[in-house]
Amino acid sequence: MRHFALALALLAGTSAAAQTAPADLRARAPETEVLYFLLPDRFENGDPTNDKGGLSGDRLATGFDPAHKGFFHGGDLAGLVKRLDYIQSLGATAIWLGPIYKNKPVQGPKGQESAGYHGYWITDFTRVDPHFGSNAEMKAFVDAAHARGIKVYLDIITNHTADVIQYRECGACDYRSRADYPYQRRGGVKGAAINPGFLGDGVQTPENFAKLTDPGSAYTPFMPAAEKNVKVPAWLNDPIHYHNRGNSAFRNESSTMGDFAGLDDLMTESPRVLQGFIEIYGAWIDQFGIDGFRIDTARHVNPEFWQGFSKAMIERAKARGIPNFHIFGEVANDGDVGDLALHTRVHQLPSVLDFGFRAAVQHSVAGEKGTDVLAAMFDRDALYEGGAEAALRLPTFISNHDHGRFSTDVRKAFPQASDDEVLARVRLGHAMLLLLRGVPTIYAGDEQGFVGDGNDQDAREDMFPSKVAIYNDNKLLGTSKTTADSNFDTAHPLYAEIAKLSAVRKATPALSRGRQVTRAYDEKPGLFAVSRFDPATGAEVLIGFNTSAQPITRQVEVGVGSTGFTALVGQCMPDAVAPGSLTVRLPAFGYVACAAGGAK
Repeated sequence: MRHFALALALLAGTSAAAQTAPADLRARAPETEVLYFLLPDRFENGDPTNDKGGLSGDRLATGFDPAHKGFFHGGDLAGLVKRLDYIQSLGATAIWLGPIYKNKPVQGPKGQESAGYHGYWITDFTRVDPHFGSNAEMKAFVDAAHARGIKVYLDIITNHTADVIQYRECGACDYRSRADYPYQRRGGVKGAAINPGFLGDGVQTPENFAKLTDPGSAYTPFMPAAEKNVKVPAWLNDPIHYHNRGNSAFRNESSTMGDFAGLDDLMTESPRVLQGFIEIYGAWIDQFGIDGFRIDTARHVNPEFWQGFSKAMIERAKARGIPNFHIFGEVANDGDVGDLALHTRVHQLPSVLDFGFRAAVQHSVAGEKGTDVLAAMFDRDALYEGGAEAALRLPTFISNHDHGRFSTDVRKAFPQASDDEVLARVRLGHAMLLLLRGVPTIYAGDEQGFVGDGNDQDAREDMFPSKVAIYNDNKLLGTSKTTADSNFDTAHPLYAEIAKLSAVRKATPALSRGRQVTRAYDEKPGLFAVSRFDPATGAEVLIGFNTSAQPITRQVEVGVGSTGFTALVGQCMPDAVAPGSLTVRLPAFGYVACAAGGAK
């Protein structure tokens, strides 16, 4: 009750200056949002009494060690409520919240243990991890965000649970295929007959899966006595609902049926598992009024699961009065747009994280390729289910907690560059994020100039004063601070620029919902220009970027009816030099957005 009272007090103390009615919030289309992604453990510590999650003992028991990058640091929901002003002032209209479900505190081989601070090792899918607070505090947070007009998207996992199931035959077991270890034999093709009448996982009916009664075709799975009933809901404790085939090699069938680095891989082909997750995540919509889901490890789940799950979640949200529920899957790759689009067409995911955008911006701004890589990527928008219109709803990003920070990419690509140049390139990357098509997603810490040492744990720095030595020795951009300080500076140059661009985007429908047409690109660092068009009036906004270290002056095609121009960002020529042609002048790493007065 103390935690709930704390959250309510924080809610009561938030500014009411920009409150938005929930009805207005619900009416907003997904493509109009600006997302802010954070891991709650690394954002703000609002309640130190929950740092150990109610557990006692050393860090291997509690998971808490604020000096180690792989353990809990103390961030929580109370801290998140405390910093809603900061998020709102940045211009974010939706928070993508890293997983907040109850996790296995610590797992891993002896000497290589780490904690579930990131939220992806779930044991109880129905409650908030005590390290972050309580379900009551979660409701208080969502209500506080909604009162400000900020949506809340949850990071969800259906591919796996925490590593609980063990195998009699081995520890870190290699993957065993269905051909070598079919469901109808125990321990290989010459083993004893089991599961009579089971027609394989391709026949996804309750009647067929009722005949799958023995989970031991590849290995002999068991639940350790101390963890026999640790998972919630209770059906998750039965090994029959898992593949039990050993560790994924991340290729061929093991990609969807293997254990992800030892995590228990669910039998998502089973109708019981599908229905179970519909019940689990439907309850989060019902109880908390969640506005969307980011789906972790979506590429490692069979397409039939997503075909049923996505439709059920959208219907559940509509029944709850949430008509614009946004679902996007993580289909991690190196920028292969065809692979991303496949998951919207065949798997029927409503949307996917735009790894193609991330790769193109990295190659052109944090690299030395031409801006033609951006043009080529956008040309492939037609591949997505729903085409270019659907591409407007793809969450775009340049940094995240897995790949690492864009600033780190820039520093690695240009080790001799000055701090001013690195900052300019990072600013340019964020301008592309906020002005080009898609739903811009800011990774917490980028707006404070964080520069990490790499990916994964090295890109998950604390926003509140950190005790991690390898974070605190990082040289940040645009500030003399380090991560040993509290980093919620609204005057930071990146924060200020993102806030400015977010406001322009919000005020200009062409920048959130407008059709995008490529106008100019180069096969070397230089100009990239697009036009975006107001969905109601057709009025044109020309946007230009310079990825080179030299200023450029170019003629760029515009609509013949676009004559006088007003600067939204940067400096624009007031008039077209001739019908259909506008002079664009850009400094090194500069950008502009010029709104035409005449309709196309």
